[in-house]
Order: sequence, then structure tokens, then C-alpha cells
Amino acid sequence: TKKGKGKKFRFNYNSITSIYQPEGYIDVMNADQFRELVRQVGTPAEIARLGNANTDWQKEIYKTAVGFDHNFSATGNIGGKMPSRFSVSNTDQDGILRGDNIDRTTVSMSLNPSFLDDHLKFELNARGSYIENQFANRGAIGAALDYDPTQPVYSGANIFGGYHTWMDGAVKHNLAPTNPVALINESRDTSEVRRFVGNAKMDYKLHFLPSVTATFNVGYDISNSNGRKLTTANMPSSSLTWDGSRTSFSAQMYNKLFDAYLTFNKDFGKHNLTVVGGYSYQYLNTFNYSYDSELQEQGAAQFDFVDRDHYTMLSYFGRLNYNFDNKYVLTATLRADASSKLSNDNQWGYFPSAAVAWNISNEEFLKGSSVVSDLKLRVGYGEVGNVNGLGNFQFLTRYQGSESTAYYQFGSTFYQTYRPQPFNGDLKWEISNTLNAGIDYSLFRNRIYGTFDIYKKRTNDLIASVYVDPFTNFGNMIDKNIGDMENKGIEFSINADIVKTKDFDWSFGYNIAYNDNKIVNLPTDNITGGIDGGTGNNIQIQREGEEPFSFYVYKQIYDANGRPIEGAYEDLNSDGIINEKDRYIHKSPFAKVTMGFNTNFRYKNWDLSATARASLGNYAYNNMASSKGYSRKATGNGQNYLSNVLSSYYNTGFTSITETNLMSDYFVEDASFFRIDNITLGYNLKQAIKGLDIRLYGAVQNVAVFTNYSGLDPEIFRGIDNSFYPRPRTYVFGLNVNF
Repeated sequence: TKKGKGKKFRFNYNSITSIYQPEGYIDVMNADQFRELVRQVGTPAEIARLGNANTDWQKEIYKTAVGFDHNFSATGNIGGKMPSRFSVSNTDQDGILRGDNIDRTTVSMSLNPSFLDDHLKFELNARGSYIENQFANRGAIGAALDYDPTQPVYSGANIFGGYHTWMDGAVKHNLAPTNPVALINESRDTSEVRRFVGNAKMDYKLHFLPSVTATFNVGYDISNSNGRKLTTANMPSSSLTWDGSRTSFSAQMYNKLFDAYLTFNKDFGKHNLTVVGGYSYQYLNTFNYSYDSELQEQGAAQFDFVDRDHYTMLSYFGRLNYNFDNKYVLTATLRADASSKLSNDNQWGYFPSAAVAWNISNEEFLKGSSVVSDLKLRVGYGEVGNVNGLGNFQFLTRYQGSESTAYYQFGSTFYQTYRPQPFNGDLKWEISNTLNAGIDYSLFRNRIYGTFDIYKKRTNDLIASVYVDPFTNFGNMIDKNIGDMENKGIEFSINADIVKTKDFDWSFGYNIAYNDNKIVNLPTDNITGGIDGGTGNNIQIQREGEEPFSFYVYKQIYDANGRPIEGAYEDLNSDGIINEKDRYIHKSPFAKVTMGFNTNFRYKNWDLSATARASLGNYAYNNMASSKGYSRKATGNGQNYLSNVLSSYYNTGFTSITETNLMSDYFVEDASFFRIDNITLGYNLKQAIKGLDIRLYGAVQNVAVFTNYSGLDPEIFRGIDNSFYPRPRTYVFGLNVNF
């Protein structure tokens, strides 16, 4: 969006060095704690499997990482007639998981010529990027939590590269975790991505009707990527014939956009009228190819796969803006959108919106006020449609070929069969309508300013993937419009320039929002929220009258010391049996209240800024503790290997993993938090050398988090805490030069 300006070229160089450190580690038992546990609960044979090492597997796979960002740009005017901007940038950044790296180079250009006394204007933008990725094996994250800390990284064995491995005869034990360091070192996953994004926009103000401007915009986004994953023969494997593997993929994406619209703008005394009408077309085409050497070695008839897909959306739209005397404003819009993801019967959606505003500060009784600088009251209503999340052509009957291991035999010949895919011919637009009322205010010559909003949003015909009744479709799950949801809330923000002098400035900003979510229409319950532990277990539910993704659990019973009693749950329906009917809805992953804070200081050439956030009333299901915090896990659940246990075991004393233990409300924790996101300190050397401005700065990102949540990080998408890539703390050192 940055454009050329000025008559002479100005140049900017920005350099950033970042250091990334793991913020913390999952609290698993150390080697001594683990030895003590195994000696308490294990058999003599299991105790004999303990090693003599003291290995912190998380520290073996994580590291302090470094990243570099360099950007150079030139902004000016070519020949005094063509505002221009050119830039080139490079990012080379390691991840805190050993083996992760991204190296991205981007070149961009923006040209903004005008002709015919500015009646004809062009905006030409182009950006090309080349990205090289190295992906560390994410399986190492979970394996580092499970692997026995009493074992060394290398055992000296002459198999699997010498990595310590739990063996079952001549192969790796199929159920045992894989050595995390082997997962990092013996797997190389790389890719290259080339992408070009460009658009050309033309505005022509008609000579014969200067109140009308015709606009045409063409956009093009193309990318192609290639990748491969090589796994060496040293990777521990449960296959006798294992000799390594290779998979590869290539993908292309083409995204085309065309917009054309007319704008009429005219002043009639105190009246201003703007009318826009136009058309938009977007086409997305994708091609994917993949290859698997393991399938080829196994003699599979099909070891490479091709997938082609495309998607089209077209729209007609109109907008009217009316302004009277800069006091009263009316806006009305109408969109007609069509998506190829829907059948002909439901393809078109019509989405109106309207808003009115009253600029009270321009009324006579407030003009010249020393208190009120700006005051605007506004009310609006709008509808938008959504088909995101839907696959393409699900309303059609489609067939998928069988795998080579599922061919059907006629005589001595095997034939590939085709089975129908799940389909739903009744899919339609998910429609959200929002009613909003708000106030924008500014006081004391704009020293204090902010907004206040109250809103109510209802989403009808929600799109979700749901289970279907047996024998009613060609699959277990299908995308469907299943119900309606309502969101309502209040938002308030205030910003203040507390001190504003020649040498010292201090400003502060604060915002708070309250939001309430509820499913208002859903014919049947939808169980969702898959978790680790067991097979097919879900911890969340969608139910009419409740918050979306609410936790669906058993009510834990505690002893006199407040410790959960294993297997003891309340019989909520009083039928004398603890079963599925005793589960109840308990808390939500979504915060009721969120807050944001920011402050900025400037003293002469020094500046200091900080930002922070708070989230109150959000809960998280600690799946790490529920699936990895029981004593039988230490002895491999009776198998011939050992596996580490989370330290949360000391709080519960649970011995085994059961469905009811997994579903205990004990593991649903308050995940409210206060997080300091960023602190930045900078110094400006203006005209350090004639024509040269320099800024030096340092920053810390993800500074600190304060929470009662027992897991690694309380900020969890949809509230289920599984093994995930930890958020690092980042130290930034920057140099910015303008000349």
C-alpha cells in the first residue's frame, strides 16, 4: 500500500536482528523423579529397563534461534511525472525447534503515473517473492515429552544410527515413542515457494461528465511450490525392510481478480452524493501433485497422486453515500454474490447494509466548545455471506478411486473400484447480520479520544462438519448448514495524550470488550473437539442455548484434601450408573472480557513504548495433563518400554487413562491471563550527518504472561491444549536509516 511521493528520491534501510528463546518447557518429570516413580509402580523387569542418563529431551530439540531482516526501499518521482517506490527485502530466520528455518527474499514495485491533467490515473503494483523453507519434524515435540529421561540420546547400538531405541526384536517397538533427536536429525523436509502478486488499477474521470469516474482493476496472484521429505535409514522404524523414504510434492495456485465500477460524486450546496455501482469476478485454480516412495517400494499400483480444483465467485454491488452539511450521513449498500461452491438453487446471496451517522460536534450548540472537539453518533445494520470452510462441488455426486490395496478381483485380474463421496445438495450461504450503535468522541482539543460500541450479531445457517446418521450418506461426516449463533457485546476505548510538550510526550490507550456467545438454534447436539488419549474421544459440544465449543465433561469428586479421586464422578441423573448421560456442560474456551493497554513515552530523542493484553473468563482443557499424567504411562501401559510422565501426576495420583478420567472437569482450567506483548526502547539521531536520520531501537516481544493456568501457555485456540509449537520470547535489535 506504500506509494511514491515527493519530487526527489528518498531512501530507507531497515535492519533487524532477532533472538528467539523458548519461553518455557512442559513440566515433565526429570530423570530422578522418573526413576522414583518407576521403582514405586513398576515390576522388577520394568525397573530393570531404567537407564543411568539424565537427559532433558526438550532441551535436546529446542535451541536459542537467530533471525535477520533487511529491507531497502527507494521512494520518489521519476521525471517528476511518475511517483514510484521500489523495495527489496530479505528475511533469514531460524526456529526454536532445531532444523526450522525460513529464508525469504521479496522485491516489490509501485508506479502511480497520471495523464490528461489527472483525469487518467494508474496504480501499478507488483511483488515477487522466493521462499526456501526447512521444516523440523514436529513429531519431535510430543516425543520429547514421552521419551524416558533416564536414557541417553545415543546407546552405541549398531542399528538406527546408534540412537537409543526401544526395540521389539530386530525392529523398533511399534507403540514406543521415537527418539526425538533422531526425528530431528534423520528427517529433512524442505520446500521452495515462488510467488508473484500484481495488480493494475485505472481511474478515468470522464471529460464529458467529470462527476463520474470509471475504475478498472485487474489482479493476479500466482505461486508454485516444490517440496520433498527425505527420511534416512537411521530413523528408528518398526519395519524389517526399512531403508529410508522419500516423499515429494508440487503445487500451483492461480488467483485472478477483475473489478469494474463507476463512481458518481457531486456536491449540491450543502449536499454531497456519492453513488457506486460495479461488478467483481474472482477465479482460483489449484493443482497439486504428490509422490510416495514407500508405496512404490511396496508394489502399490498408485504411488503418486494428482488433485486439481477450482473456485469461482462473482458479485454485483452498489453503494450510496449521502452527506448533508457534514452533520448527517447516510450509507446504503447492496451486494449480490454467487459462489461455485453452491448449487444453482442456492448459488446467489443478496446482502444489504445501511448506516446513519450524526456529527453532533458540527451542530451550532457545540461549535467552538472547549470541551468537545468531536462527537459522532452512528447506527448501522449489515449482512455478509460466507462459504469459507466449504470444499468445492460438494453438492455434486463425486466418485473416488479405491487404493491399490482395495482392488476387486475378477478371475486373475484386480480392478480399481470407485465409491461415491459424501454430498449435500442443500448447502447454502452462511449469513451474518449485525446491528451496531456507537459513539466516536474527542475531548479537549483531541487530547482525549475514543469510541463506544454496542452490537448484536446473529449468524444463520452455520457451516460445520457434522456426523451423519448411518446409511444416510456416503461417509461418516459431511459439511452442513446446521444452526444459528448469536454474539452480543460492548466495546469501549479511550486514548489520552497525558503530557504533550516540546521535550516530553506521554500517551496512554486502553480498550475493553465484553462479548457473549450463544447457539440459539441447533436441532441436535454436535459433539466435537477431538483430544489425545484413547480413540475418537471428544471434549466439546455444540448445543442449543449454550456457548459454542463448550466443554462436555464428568463432574469430578474430591477427597477431604481437595485431591481428585480417580474414577469418582457425580451421578448427575441419579440413575446409579456413571455413563455418558452424566456428562454436563462446563465453561467455555472464549473470554467474556478482553482488554488492551498501550503507552508511549518520548523524552527529546528517546522513546519508550509498551503494549499488553488481558483475557478474562476463558477456560482451557489441559489435554497434556489428562493424557500424559498417569503412572501406568511410565511403564508403557504394560508394554516393553518406558515413557515419561507429566509432573501433574503429583497433583492427581491417577494410575491409568480411561475415558472418564479424560473427560473429568478437573482438567478444565481457568486460562485467564495478562500478557505483556512488547516493550520497545528507541533513540533518534536526526541529521546525525547532513541529510541522514538514524533510529536505533531494541525490543522484547512476549515479555511475560501472568496466569493461574498450569500448562505452558494459556492462549490456546479453541481451548484444547495439545502438543504445540511453543511461543518464543524474542529480543529485537533494530537500525533504521533515512537519507
